Amino acid sequence: MTSVDRPTPDPASFLAVAGALEAIRDAVDAAESRTAGTGGGGAGAEDVLASLLLLRQVREQLAVWEPGLVETAREAGASWAELAHPLGVSSRQAAERRYLRNRPGASGTTGEQRVRATRERRAADRDRTAWARANAADLRRLAARITSLTGLPAAARPPVARLDQALALDDPAALLGPLREAAPSLRSAHPELAGRIDALSGPDGTAPSGRS
Repeated sequence: MTSVDRPTPDPASFLAVAGALEAIRDAVDAAESRTAGTGGGGAGAEDVLASLLLLRQVREQLAVWEPGLVETAREAGASWAELAHPLGVSSRQAAERRYLRNRPGASGTTGEQRVRATRERRAADRDRTAWARANAADLRRLAARITSLTGLPAAARPPVARLDQALALDDPAALLGPLREAAPSLRSAHPELAGRIDALSGPDGTAPSGRS
């Protein structure tokens, strides 16, 4: 089984992974103490090739485990700065970059593509948040109108309820998702409001072209 075929370990398997790493370290220490100064020991080529293959498989498995261990550490409260030393890098930025590069992604994507995609997504999130804050009054007025509607179809009630909850939050960016969710169920009975959702938040929740 290759590293591509292996499932990404769940952070819940930390104890199993930690135990395996301890066993590997003990085995390496034992091998070093037994083979110090013995050279090749007359091993045949086939034996050495088999050991190289096993080494590659272990290396691939270790690479698969690393992102899961990083995620477990992050969930436990470790900062990227604290992760830098165990990962063998010099900064929090390098630690996060290493994690993003090694984390499993869509089939056919490279580590650098995953790093770039994450950065682009974060930039889009920042743009969306900044736009929502600049248009907070319009967003809140629209959300208030929608949450005050009566006689809504059953399909509209869950997203409108989430919209009502988002109205109570300080960040107007929280309104964008619930507004998009509510739009489809408003198109027949309240096309004007659905159109305003499209005009205000754009089809993907970002500012429409030409708006600040």
